[in-house]
Amino acid sequence: MRSIWNGSISFGLVSIPVKLMNATENHAISFRQIHLADGGRIRYRKVCELDEEEVPPSETVKAYEDADGTVIPVTDEDLASLPLHTAKTIEIEGFVPASAIDPLQLDSAYYLSANGVPAAKPYALLREALRRSGKVAVAKYALRGRERLGMLRVVDDVIAMHGLLWPDEIRAPEGVAPDAGVKVRDAELDLADALMNTLGDADMETLHDDYREAVEELVAAKAAGEPVAEEEAEEPGGKVIDLMAALESSVRAAQESKGDAEGGKDADVHPIEGRTPRSGASKGTARGSGGKKAAQTARKKAPAKKAPAKAAAKKTAARRTTAKKATAKKSAAKKTASGTRKRTSA
Repeated sequence: MRSIWNGSISFGLVSIPVKLMNATENHAISFRQIHLADGGRIRYRKVCELDEEEVPPSETVKAYEDADGTVIPVTDEDLASLPLHTAKTIEIEGFVPASAIDPLQLDSAYYLSANGVPAAKPYALLREALRRSGKVAVAKYALRGRERLGMLRVVDDVIAMHGLLWPDEIRAPEGVAPDAGVKVRDAELDLADALMNTLGDADMETLHDDYREAVEELVAAKAAGEPVAEEEAEEPGGKVIDLMAALESSVRAAQESKGDAEGGKDADVHPIEGRTPRSGASKGTARGSGGKKAAQTARKKAPAKKAPAKAAAKKTAARRTTAKKATAKKSAAKKTASGTRKRTSA
C-alpha cells in the first residue's frame, strides 16, 4: 500500500513513527462527460470572472470570503506557519470504550504501519495495550489542511484509525421521527421478531454491488455492439393497508425461501388467532416484496386440481352407465314375462 502521510503517534512521552495508508477503496464506476455529437471530452477550466481569462494553477490560491463579501487570500505558506502540533503527530487524548463512539461520527478509515525497525516495539506495545483494555484511543491529527478527530483500534495485528466528525458536526434529528401518537402492538412486535429470526444473520462477505455489475454489463454490451438486455423493474411497493397481513406474508415468504434453501422443508406459518386478513389487505400485501414472493411461491407450490375433477367425472359417468344397464335389463325382463303370459293364456 502507498502511504499518504508520514508522522508519529504521540502516546504520552512515547513517540511511534508511523505511515498512514487508506484502508478502503472505491469501486464505483466513474464516467466522463463528452460531446454527444462528436465524442469530444468536456473539460472544465478555471476562468477568472473579472477578465474572463483562464488561470493556471500556479496563479491560483485559497481565499476566505468574509460575511460582508470581502475576500482574504490565504496561501499555503500562511497555513504552514500556523503552530499546529498535530501537523505531523497523531496525539492521543485519551481512551474510551468503543461503545462510547457514536457510529454517526465515523468517517474515513486508515491503516497505521510502523515506520522503520525502531518503531516496531512501541507500535506493538500500543497495539497490545489497546487489545487487552478493550478500549479505543481518541486522538487528534491534521490531514489535508485541517485538524481532525480520530479513533485508533486494533484490527487483526494492525492499528487502524477511523476519522471522526467533530461532535458539533452531527445534526440533531429534529423533526425526523414519526408522530409520538403512533402505537405498536405486541402482536405486531412478535411478528416483526419472527421475521427477523427467520431472515437470520446477514453474511457480510457475500454482499456485493449489483448495480455496479449491471453497469459493467451494460458498458460491455454497448462496446461489443450487442443489444442491451432490458429487465422489467419491479413495481415499487404500494401503500400497506394491513400491517399484520404484510408481516404474516413476509414471515411466510422468508420461511418458504429458507426451507427451499435447506432442502425443500415446508414452512409452517399460522396467522394470529382471532383475525382473518381482509381481501383488501391481501391485495395491499401483494404489492410489497414479502407478499409478492409469498404469492409467487404459493402459485408454484399449489397442487393441481384437474386430476380430482377428472376422477369425479369418471365415477359419475360409471354410475350413470351402470344405472342405464340395470334399467335395460329390467325392461327386457318385463317384456319376456309379458310374452310368456300371453302364450300361456292362448
